[in-house]
Amino acid sequence: MDIFSVIIAATIAVCILLVISFCSLVLIIFTGKSLRNHQYPPVLGTVFDQLFYFNRLYDYQTDAARKYRTFRLLAPSQSELYTTDPQNIEHILKTNFENYSKGEYNQVITGDLFGHGIFAVDGDMWRQQRKLASFEFSTRILRDFSCATFRKNAAKLAGEISNFSITAQNFNIQDLLMRCTLDSIFKVGFGVDLNCLGGSSKEASKFIKAFDDSNELVYRRYCDIFWKLKRSFNIGSEATLKKNFKIVHDFVYGLIQSKRELLSVQGDSNEKEDILSRFLVASEKDPEKMTNRYLRDIILNFMIAGKDTSANTLSWFFYMICKHPLIQEKIVQEVREVVGCNEKQTNIDDFAMSLTDNVLDKMNYLHAALTETLRLYPAVPVDGKCAEIDDVLPDGYRLKKGDGVYYMAYAMGRMTYIWGEDAEDFRPERWLNDGVFRPESSFKFIAFHAGPRICLGKDFAYRQMKIVAMVLLYFFKFKLADEKKQVTYRTMFTLHINEGLHLNAFSRLGLINPSM
Repeated sequence: MDIFSVIIAATIAVCILLVISFCSLVLIIFTGKSLRNHQYPPVLGTVFDQLFYFNRLYDYQTDAARKYRTFRLLAPSQSELYTTDPQNIEHILKTNFENYSKGEYNQVITGDLFGHGIFAVDGDMWRQQRKLASFEFSTRILRDFSCATFRKNAAKLAGEISNFSITAQNFNIQDLLMRCTLDSIFKVGFGVDLNCLGGSSKEASKFIKAFDDSNELVYRRYCDIFWKLKRSFNIGSEATLKKNFKIVHDFVYGLIQSKRELLSVQGDSNEKEDILSRFLVASEKDPEKMTNRYLRDIILNFMIAGKDTSANTLSWFFYMICKHPLIQEKIVQEVREVVGCNEKQTNIDDFAMSLTDNVLDKMNYLHAALTETLRLYPAVPVDGKCAEIDDVLPDGYRLKKGDGVYYMAYAMGRMTYIWGEDAEDFRPERWLNDGVFRPESSFKFIAFHAGPRICLGKDFAYRQMKIVAMVLLYFFKFKLADEKKQVTYRTMFTLHINEGLHLNAFSRLGLINPSM
């Protein structure tokens, strides 16, 4: 047999193997899923179909949710349920909390990114991290320390934007906000001055890019049938992920080592105000369990919570108020009335320092505008759990042990049956009653999760976002650099604006003095 015959025979064999593998996969996916049983949600395809809609995945889910409030996508070993029904969400996140976990399916996919951090674990690990973090968030020391940090970094951000305003240059506000919030979470959460904003740290810039890219690539695993194979052979997206994770992990391990050295110098002093210090102290009591790798996972989880959520929400907020300039001016007017500046305050630092808790609490319209932003552009567009037992949801649909059930926060914000016919309109007034902010059920407005796992940092996030928004809007008027450009998202765990948000800033007060 000549070489060409061997090649042809090998090619045919490979093709036959691929066909057999594909047919086997199809058989596995569609077997045992109760396809014709109307007690289970309607099937709209498989999880791998999402790859075809990946760049507009959340809008694809929204279109599906307009037809079916609860539907299914099939995976090889289970069904994945997706719902926008608030009563279902309350059931899985609160009423039947103990019977729903993060699940092995999710943990295998996200393990490289979240590890054993608070977002990915259940049981004792979750309770331990929750308890320590809850104590930390409840202290007055952290509240005061965080507010001082938020004011300082907001003033620093305004100084950066002032330079762009003077030179009439457009700038990517999402990138600046990411750096600002990263500086804040590293200072408040880990007691470290990272100085990303206005700094020249190439190491920090590499870390941010590697982390954000990893966020997207790990999320893509949900609809990539070959991701495990690519990881085994270290090719394609998985090879890129491996390089990114090394950058991220090296950076965080360096932080842990520096913090350990600092704590050893401080000894038994009480200067342990940040979250990492508290976890490091706990690790000394249980070093076998709370290893550096475990601490790394905790840091990365808190970093996602502190950087991505606030920065993304503020980015979408500035996008929306540029699209709705009257709303921008209403917020500015509220800032002026609440702060009560009799004369124009041109010193950024002094203005930022005036933003006390009492002032922030009076900013009802700003609070409503930020909440309305989160309704339409939730920081985490999709999240979910895994059923530990067979169950029946309040809408009557059944699910089996091992099935996933996901709530679609992005789609929920666009459901007319939840928010009315103007669901897709940006209207902060929907949150106000006689000018006072009125919250909705956390199972209807799910941006901060709900039930026992509701976000511990909710108040901190609002506080930071208000301070940043007030400082920037008091000193600058913002416009989109390109009114015609379509702004959309990157499909990842958190809702980034794709390619950033480019704005122009115009001084409202003439000459601005960035600092004393």
